[in-house]
Formats: sequence, structure tokens, C-alpha cells
Amino acid sequence: MSETIIKTEGLSKRYGGITAVDKLFLEIRKGEVFGLLGPNGAGKTTTTLMLLGLTEPSGGRAQICGYDCTRDSLQVKKITGYLPDNVGFYPDMTGRQNLRFTGRLNGLQGEELEKRIDEMLKRVGMTNAADRKTGTYSRGMKQRLGIADVLMKDPQIIIMDEPTLGIDPEGMRELLALIRQLSEEDQRTILISSHQLHQVQQICDRVGIFVKGKLIACGSVGELAVQLQSEGNYILELEAYPHDDRLENLLHTVEGVKKIAKENEMILVHSDRDCHNDVIVTLLMNGYDLRRLRQRGGDLDEIYSKYFEKAGETYDSDTGKRKGFRDNFRSLVRHALGKGK
Repeated sequence: MSETIIKTEGLSKRYGGITAVDKLFLEIRKGEVFGLLGPNGAGKTTTTLMLLGLTEPSGGRAQICGYDCTRDSLQVKKITGYLPDNVGFYPDMTGRQNLRFTGRLNGLQGEELEKRIDEMLKRVGMTNAADRKTGTYSRGMKQRLGIADVLMKDPQIIIMDEPTLGIDPEGMRELLALIRQLSEEDQRTILISSHQLHQVQQICDRVGIFVKGKLIACGSVGELAVQLQSEGNYILELEAYPHDDRLENLLHTVEGVKKIAKENEMILVHSDRDCHNDVIVTLLMNGYDLRRLRQRGGDLDEIYSKYFEKAGETYDSDTGKRKGFRDNFRSLVRHALGKGK
């Protein structure tokens, strides 16, 4: 078992009558890419604030590499890098000049500083654009330069807030590959706060699903899928011909089937057991042409939606919001870290 790098025990934060984070117990291991998933307002950014020592918890505690995130916040900041969702650079300075400024803030000088800048620019694939003003950079270029900026102080842990938001497909592919490289080759621990499920699924070793300040599920995508199925949450999607009333009546005769629903031309068979084979036999024995059959549950988007249903929430996968709540803390993180340049 790998060393635990980030640990929270009953971590809580209340703002007046609002509980933003509610008794969070979480362990993230060395070299792991962990995705903290949830809509805006779920408590992800508040958790980030407490991990970075920028706000005190109302209860419980958080540790990074054994340092208490509140009492030892300066030590935590030395070993932790933060990439906000909207990276800020001085637009009239070049990428190289911005990195030089960050390097000097972290005590680097002279030849050591210039060597580090060159290494980081090469690492993120930004050498050719290094001497252009950052005001001309695309969002994807700013994100890559942002990672170089974070790496200037050689952190053991990197916390990223919505790193793939608004990036074109090619830029996203490059960024995701870089994140995996930082984990696998450097053994850096990476915590990604996001609602971009498809991108997160590609690179995260484990994910935690956050709803209304509570961590309602945690594990690999495969583990979460198995957990849902063990609770009797099976959904089989199928298309068969002819699509008549008799088809649905037959499906209701299969043992374990609880409900039949329609989704466009597709039928969704909800059951409390894996009835995949029984459905095939029933339909073929009764002369139906089976054109599509797939067990839902292995995709993170489906898993996420199911856990949301269990929590009694409605989620909009396009906006990343749950109805009636907004996350009010991102600007505070950027301001406190001096990133709102």
C-alpha cells in the first residue's frame, strides 16, 4: 500500500447556517491522480481552501505529508502547487518572464533559475511560445504554462481546479497526457477538482463523488460500478424488433425485472440482478430480433448520475451545476494565492 499523502478526518466547514463541507474522511496516496467530482456548490473548492490553509475548518482536520493544513500552512504551501480554473499571468510579459517572476518568488536565482525555466518549458511543450506575450496565449497554452509555473517550486502535491475546462480536443489530449506523466514518472500526487467526467475518467486512479458537502462514494470507476450493482442497481438497454406491446410484457416476466422505461427508440430494463442472459433467451425464444443490448454502469457519467439519484439530487451534466446552488469560493482561492493578476 502506497504512503498516504493527503488525509482528512471529519473535516467540516460551515458558513453561518450553510454547511459547505460535512465531516469529510478522505485519504489520497502518493503518486495517485484523484478526482474530486461534484457540481458547482458541492463543496469542492471549500475543501481546496482548507487543504491549502486558506480557511480554517469548523471541525475535524486536514493533513498533507503529515503537516496540519491549518497550523503548518506555510510548510504545506512549500510542498503543494495550485492550478486554478482560470490561470492568471501578466499579459504584457512573455511566458518565460512570468516563470522567472515565479522562480524568484520561490528563491531561485541566476543560472539555476534559467535552467529551471528551460526545463519546465520543455516539459510542458511550451519552448517555442516561451518568448511570446502571454496575452496572446490560448486557454490551453495558459493551462500548460500554468503547470510549468506550478512546477517551478518542484511541489510534491498539485491541486488542479477544472484543468480541462474550455480547452480544445487536441489541447485537452496533451494536457491529460502531461498530468498522467507527472503522476507516473515524477510520483507527484495530483488532486483534480472537476465536473468534467469524461476527461477525469481517462486519467484518475480513483474518484470521490461530492454532493452537498458530503463524500457519498469513493473508489475506482470499476469499484463504484460494482458497488452500485451489488445494491441491486442494474440497467440493461436494448433495442429489438418488432417493438410492440408484447415485447414489454415479455420483459416483465424475466426474474428480477423491476421496471421497464423508454429512452427514444431504446428500452431500459431496470432489475435487481444481472438478467442479461435471461433477456436474450426470452426474446430469441419468442421470435424477436435483438439489435442492441448493453449493460449500463461501467461509464463514469452513468455511475455519477446514479449516485446523484441516490442522494436525491438533480444534476445538469452540461453546466456542472445542481439546481438552486452556486459555488461562491473560486474567486477567494485565486485572490488569496495571488493568481488574479
